[in-house]
Amino acid sequence: MKSIAHRWLRACAALIAMTPVAAHADGQVVEQVKTYAVSGTSAPELYASIGERGPKAGIGRAIALTNFKLTWQRNYVPQGDACTLVSAKPKLIITYTLPKPAARLPDGLKQRWDVFYEGVRRHELVHGQMIKDMVATIERTTIGLSVAGDPNCKKIRQEMIKPLSEASLAQRQQSSDFDRVELNDGGNVHRLILAFVNGQ
Repeated sequence: MKSIAHRWLRACAALIAMTPVAAHADGQVVEQVKTYAVSGTSAPELYASIGERGPKAGIGRAIALTNFKLTWQRNYVPQGDACTLVSAKPKLIITYTLPKPAARLPDGLKQRWDVFYEGVRRHELVHGQMIKDMVATIERTTIGLSVAGDPNCKKIRQEMIKPLSEASLAQRQQSSDFDRVELNDGGNVHRLILAFVNGQ
């Protein structure tokens, strides 16, 4: 069973209290949970169902996945011959996709499932926090940016590309590094799976 768990671990590549709506500076953060149904009368059957029905991630399927949509309301203001980004309000929607049993589980199995589910949920919450940190970085590195010789506020939009790209790449790398630690042998998610499937 360890080999089965290990194979699905390699397929997991997750793009995390779930508060529905929270203020973020002058913008908004919305966190929502979507579930997909899994079935089975034992831990191995439930885990096999996760492997069949989990969200697609790369070439395989994941146990859970965190995605986001980020839009901005930006206010570019001409100041003499320059243009300045005086404000930027983000709207961030984070969606956590998590497994949910399609039927009521027996008490013993439910207890094991609850421990497994909570561990996976907390793992995804970390990804969510990384995304929120990325938005904060974008705010910090772009608001107040001023470009000379840009009275029509066109050049500044090109100047914005670099800090936006850097923040996005840093978030992806941080997320990938976190998964690598959590999913490898002995990692937190690896141990959660073994404990759930094998009852260890």
